[in-house]
This record gives sequence, structure tokens and C-alpha cells, in this order.
Amino acid sequence: MNWFTKTFSSTLGRKFIMSITGLFLCSFLVVHLVGNLTLFRQDGGEAFNIYSHFMANNPIIRTMEFVLVAGFLFHIYDAIVLTRRNKAARPVGYANSHPEQNSTWSSRNMGLLGTIILVFLLVHLWNFFVPARFGELEGVPNADYLNLYSEVVLAFKNPIYVALYVIAMVALAYHLIHGFQSAFQSLGLTHKKYTPFIQKFGYAFSVLICLGFAAIPLYFFFFV
Repeated sequence: MNWFTKTFSSTLGRKFIMSITGLFLCSFLVVHLVGNLTLFRQDGGEAFNIYSHFMANNPIIRTMEFVLVAGFLFHIYDAIVLTRRNKAARPVGYANSHPEQNSTWSSRNMGLLGTIILVFLLVHLWNFFVPARFGELEGVPNADYLNLYSEVVLAFKNPIYVALYVIAMVALAYHLIHGFQSAFQSLGLTHKKYTPFIQKFGYAFSVLICLGFAAIPLYFFFFV
């Protein structure tokens, strides 16, 4: 093994990759939420359909999709590897060590939270990405883009899907609250002067982003 392979296959190397990919995925969440907020415009879905058309046909965005998929895969794979290594290094459970006194609930359940998010992501892609790219959605009259807005309205009238969406956003919030701070710590970006701000910013970011996403299906379910 050369030095590069050895470095990034080590525990520290994998934590570094987890941190970088995690922060990159945070930036994706911001961009995705900003675009989805066009759903609140009272224009019959025109702004959202135009946004969706742009995202589906812009060559830069299409290229970044491959980067995004790679980021997800690396993040998930490294999470699995690190979890197995931690369990192998600590074969005896926490039964008598009172972990709740030394760690947060989210840090002890990142695997569970990640699994919920992954299940939701697969369902979400099946409901929206697959029909938009490979299905036969209706086009908007007198326009050259598809009516993805109608799919949103239909999906968010399903109480099971809305419940899954909201549960996934709660899981994502807890996942981000721990992951955001942990990413900076793994990158060595800790300082007694700045770490408290990073913690507060990460908490606010996690809650606001997930509230923004959760508000969309709830709005369509109850008011549209």
C-alpha cells in the first residue's frame, strides 16, 4: 500500500473523508432547500417547475450530480467501516458504563439515524427523481418543461409519505447536530474561542434546515 491509500484507509483518514463529505452534503441541503422553497409561491407551481427544469438540464448541475452521488456513497461506506472498527475495538458493550453520561443520544445512534435517512432518500428519489428523469410526466401547456409540481402535490397528499418525510427530517436534524460539530473536530478545527460558536451554529443550522424541509409536505398536506 502506498502512503495515500494507507492514510485514507486509516481510522483518521476515514474520519477526514466523513467530515469533508458531510460538510459537502450540508451545502447540498442548503441549495436543495432554497430551490424547494419556490413551492410556497402562489403561482401554480411555475417557479418550481422552472427551477426543476434548470436543475435537470444544466450541464454543470448534471456533472455535480455524480459528485453528489460519490459524496453520499463515500459518506455511507466510511460510516459503516468506522462503526465496525469501533465495535471490534470494543467487543464488550456499554451495559455498565452509563454512556448517557458521557455522550449524547444522537452520537450513540448515528447508525440508526443514518439508516432512517437512507430509507427516506431512496423513497424520495423513487417518487421524484425517477419520474422526472425516466418517467413520462405531463408537460406544462405552452412551455418546454415538465409539470413536476403536480407530482409534489400528489405525493404530499399521501399521509404515509408525509409522516415518513417528517420523521426523516427529525432524524436528519439529530444526525446533523452531532455530525456538524464532529466534522470540525475531526478536521482539527477546534479552539476554545471558536468551538462554542461552531456548536451553536451547527445546532441552529440543523434545526432550521430540517424545519424548512418538513414545513413543505405539511403545508401541502393541510393547506393545498
